[in-house]
Amino acid sequence: MADEVKNTKEIKLSKLTQALLTNFTAIKKKTKPDDHSRLTVSQTVSFFAIVYERIRNAVEYREEHLIRRSAIERILKRRLILNPAGRGEAENLLRELLWARYFEEGSLGVVDIERVQKMIDQYVLLRTRITTGQVNEKKAYYTQFLFDLLTCEIEEALDPEDAQTNLLFTSYLYQVLRQRFKIEKTTEEHKDAFLYVATERAFAKSDAAYLRYHLFNLSYKPLSEITADETSRLLADIPATFLKIENIIKNPFVDRLTKYVKRQMPSFLVLFNIMMRNPGSVEAVLTSKDALWQQVDTICREKYQQTSGRLRNLAVRSLIYIFLTKMLLALILEYPLSLYLFNEVNYFAIAVNSLFPPLLMMVIILFVRIPGEENTRRINSNIIDIVDADQSFEKDVAYVVKAPRVRKPVLVFGFTIFYSLTFLITLGIIYEVLTLLNFNYISDLLFIFFVSVVSFFGYRVAQIAKEYRLPKKESFFTPFADFFFMPILSLGKFFSSEIARLNFFIVVLDFLIEAPFKLIFEVVEEWIAFVRARKEEII
Repeated sequence: MADEVKNTKEIKLSKLTQALLTNFTAIKKKTKPDDHSRLTVSQTVSFFAIVYERIRNAVEYREEHLIRRSAIERILKRRLILNPAGRGEAENLLRELLWARYFEEGSLGVVDIERVQKMIDQYVLLRTRITTGQVNEKKAYYTQFLFDLLTCEIEEALDPEDAQTNLLFTSYLYQVLRQRFKIEKTTEEHKDAFLYVATERAFAKSDAAYLRYHLFNLSYKPLSEITADETSRLLADIPATFLKIENIIKNPFVDRLTKYVKRQMPSFLVLFNIMMRNPGSVEAVLTSKDALWQQVDTICREKYQQTSGRLRNLAVRSLIYIFLTKMLLALILEYPLSLYLFNEVNYFAIAVNSLFPPLLMMVIILFVRIPGEENTRRINSNIIDIVDADQSFEKDVAYVVKAPRVRKPVLVFGFTIFYSLTFLITLGIIYEVLTLLNFNYISDLLFIFFVSVVSFFGYRVAQIAKEYRLPKKESFFTPFADFFFMPILSLGKFFSSEIARLNFFIVVLDFLIEAPFKLIFEVVEEWIAFVRARKEEII
């Protein structure tokens, strides 16, 4: 009897999980360069570079894990404009990354310079050969696609441990979920490709650049590893390969699968956290139900608490971004336009448009609920199903993606009219309230603009609370709330995505400030190195 109770406390791991643990323990840290070969930068220059990068990142809203690749892209673009051949730019790039502390001081060296320079040279070669004779539209597309491959490869080469860990976890998630869904009227090859993109979006939160890079590597290999002979053969295939990758990424099935994978993520995130925290004893934890529960309970409570802090930080960051890129410019225009068109200024309207958006963000965050113990127990149960040797979880089809049905034109027309009414009703209610407050048309438009953008960012920030929450059934009132709220979110998404292209502050920072600013940094660093050398000669 005692043996039977003991056995129920043990977990026999599946082959997939055992392979995951084996590969996880095999990941090696990047070797740091020695004192003679490592790159060093001035602490004085680094201080100002960090301040600049904080300001620059504030005016371009990106997920935190994408900021470094974005910086690599921005720096390289600026440098390749001045030096299209890219000769010697690897060291300049790495120095700028070290200035801003995108990598730790002393973590990059001569070997990294040589490796990154090889990537840049290969990019320049392929770009020249592929874009020669192409029309401007195709030339810009191929250049950006290749540039995405280059910047992603550079980041992964400079931080291989993180890249290998993400790839390993993504592959495990993909393998576990591979048989849990079906897609009507599609091949196994396409089904696997759609799921892979969905897992990257849901787990790694990869942007288009990283999706392109990893799908390209599945077909070929990284740019820097392609030989001269392979380059000639590759050139004929690249246009078709790029098109195939784009079609996979933009396929409607991917969006629906991404939503499904996101609902599975809490249990996998906690499992991966357990592995990261217990690299030497993870197998002992996963094979004992008691030890597993202790880890799950501890991690979940910590993550729930951290979620509250992340919500506040992201809310503040979103407001700063919105204020710097949209609200500030709009508020500057509100006063002169109101004076010019209506011969008066409604200071109350300006005050409302200035104060209401941050208050709205606060209200959205206050209504976000953090998960509790019931959610933790469900996660623990799911993790056991995922890692144990019983294959019923992996083979149980839990989601069927149906092919789009051919809808009747009458129904499509009716639904379109009905959806349009939601815009009219919601915006009509807002307009009537603002009219009672004596808002003019300029103030009306700005209020709707601010509220929609803040609501959209607030909605995105609120999704953070769902990161560790297993889904439940929707509330009875959810569809009614969506009826009035969706128009505002749709407008906010439009303003944030389309008008973001007109981000005045990004243009100013990138073209009028960053280039001369970084040039001054280089001169100052050279001067400091010169003075230090003279000092050493005296000593």
